[in-house]
Amino acid sequence: MPPRTTPTERQKRLGAELRKMRTAAGMTADHAAGLLGLDRAKISNVETGIRTISPERLRTLACNCDCSDPAYVEALVAMAQPSGRGWWERYRGSLPSSLLDIAELESYAVRMRTAHTIHVPGVLQTSDHALELFRAVLPPLPEREVALRLAYRVERQQVLEGENPPEYVGLVHEAVLRMQFGGRKVARAQLEHLLSLSERPPIRVLVIPFAAGTFPGAGNTVNYLEASVPQLDTVQVDNSHGPEFLGGAAQLAKYRAHLDWMERMALSPEASRDFIRDIANSL
Repeated sequence: MPPRTTPTERQKRLGAELRKMRTAAGMTADHAAGLLGLDRAKISNVETGIRTISPERLRTLACNCDCSDPAYVEALVAMAQPSGRGWWERYRGSLPSSLLDIAELESYAVRMRTAHTIHVPGVLQTSDHALELFRAVLPPLPEREVALRLAYRVERQQVLEGENPPEYVGLVHEAVLRMQFGGRKVARAQLEHLLSLSERPPIRVLVIPFAAGTFPGAGNTVNYLEASVPQLDTVQVDNSHGPEFLGGAAQLAKYRAHLDWMERMALSPEASRDFIRDIANSL
């Protein structure tokens, strides 16, 4: 296959994992090239996600790197398999690629955990709520761009639908529930939407009340996407310049600990629904 010009985060992650496997084994890129019957430049391109690698070559590399974790190897093989064109590809060239990377990673996640202290999680937002956020951007977005982002946001929410949606845990701070983006009517409709979604079996919405006190990473927005093996989990955090993706072992452990702490502080699903309902009824 010809080289890619802009590999996705998932493709770059596969390459990074192969580089980590090779270097951990003390294998040079030249040795890997000879082993796999590729030239040196192609090994570099595979490890940056620009070029694909066949499942057969991937297994050969793993075997010769003495990788003893078959589940990890098979998860990498699954990442290397050609995949169909995802719905998000319709937006390529119109929206930032980092936004599309979020949708791709979510589509392969087996479990999702998010933590928000100001905004309702994107996959749980109503269209009116999302519209208010997209119109509160500096510099202002043209209406066409607003419409594109809204359409993308709505399609992204489909990840929680279908026959086999991933488990989803949404941790929301009380501040999220009290922000009246779009005014009282829009805010109440958003809270009622949260209540409705929280009653669906794959979805748990857990509220952290003001009274719960301090927790690590307060103020951060975290989207933790669990893969079929924990080594391939991904953390996506929001910044003013756009999404950032993290996959280092220490980073993953840190954010898992953050989310575990927040879950321990949060109200139960039932108590969270009562909490949300009380705020909605006050609007």
